[in-house]
Amino acid sequence: MPPTEQTTDPEDLVRPRAAWYVRGSLVATALLLATVFVIATQVRPYADDGTPLRQASHTSIGLPACNFQTWTGMPCPSCGMTTSFAHLVRGNVWYSLRANWVGTGLALFCAALIPWSLASAARGRYYWIRSLEAPLAILVGVFTVTMLVRWGAVLLLTVFD
Repeated sequence: MPPTEQTTDPEDLVRPRAAWYVRGSLVATALLLATVFVIATQVRPYADDGTPLRQASHTSIGLPACNFQTWTGMPCPSCGMTTSFAHLVRGNVWYSLRANWVGTGLALFCAALIPWSLASAARGRYYWIRSLEAPLAILVGVFTVTMLVRWGAVLLLTVFD
């Protein structure tokens, strides 16, 4: 910008706009997440008799059974997440929560991340945060801890069942 022109956006003085590759990454993230939701619509989260499944619905799209569960007989930390997403995209929040409540939270977060990514890419700056590093680290930590806490509860219920 020539030195004689005044900026109308005060943020231009504080933070420069994001580079093209950051904006492209935000758009790619939104497209990838949207693809996950499209795939979730292809997953069949119901048994042949119409009973809602709580896990293993990913086999309906040709994916193999969970190796962890096959080897140990116990569910893995992410068992039920695909089923949770599949129920949620159909509007079945209760069944989504029953399949894996951490998966429901992750799906809702990812659904919110799509418009945020697109809006931030269009704006050239992240909305509500200054950089991605700290919030991303916190989110990964919170997600990992909640997934492991849920898994511990599931294992305890499996042992006492």
